[in-house]
Amino acid sequence: MDWLIEPFTLGFQQRALVAGLLAMGMAAMVGSWVVLRGLTFMGDALAHGVLPGVAMGVLLGFDPILGALLSAVLMAAGIGVVHRRARLTEDTAIGLLFVGMLALGVVLISRTSSYSGGLTEILFGDILAASTGDLIMLGGGVLVAVILSLALYRPFLVLCFNERKAALLGMNPQVAHFAMLALVTMAVVTSFRTVGSLLVFGLMVAPPATASLLVRRVPQMMTTAVALGTLAVVGGLLISYHFNTAGSATISTVAVLVFFVVLAVRGRPES
Repeated sequence: MDWLIEPFTLGFQQRALVAGLLAMGMAAMVGSWVVLRGLTFMGDALAHGVLPGVAMGVLLGFDPILGALLSAVLMAAGIGVVHRRARLTEDTAIGLLFVGMLALGVVLISRTSSYSGGLTEILFGDILAASTGDLIMLGGGVLVAVILSLALYRPFLVLCFNERKAALLGMNPQVAHFAMLALVTMAVVTSFRTVGSLLVFGLMVAPPATASLLVRRVPQMMTTAVALGTLAVVGGLLISYHFNTAGSATISTVAVLVFFVVLAVRGRPES
């Protein structure tokens, strides 16, 4: 029992737990729509697309959060422009911007004196160094995710399963699509400094994907994803503490491992 309790008697571990659970709750809700809509590649691209903005913030001395937001918005807009004007598939546009923004971010970060450390912090975060301000930001992100998911539940649901029907019902699927992208952007931007862009993306995909193997209804999928994400956060922090591994990366690893365990045992739910 001490093995389970001892880590969470420490203040920084308690803050890390709260930060992980907040990031997980937000990612589980947003990620359920990402998985259902098939936006995983887009989510991955946005998670890496914040790099140039963060790097510019560090180099020019303004808030990296603002830089990350501007970078993500520019990337999403750029994907739309390439898709429309070059008449390429959206996947091709995402791939181009994904590689371009990631490379640009690495180039800019390489101009700083702490190149490798800065890149690692952006990608993997430092969940054990979560501050009260970070927790407030994550809490705000959770609140926004809940409000938008409830307010736009029906447009999101119809969009995920039949975009043409959404248009026929007058639900304006383009607006719903951009609102969904805005949720993904918010999840990445509010989380990267604390838990890292890769961790939030991992939580955005792995628990909802695992939940999709177990249940079919969207509300059940979201609650199951939250439960699985909680398991990953707690288990990852315990392993990180006792075996001295990177906290954020360990949490992501546990989340993905749970998916493959469930896949091996259960497979897809029956129709």
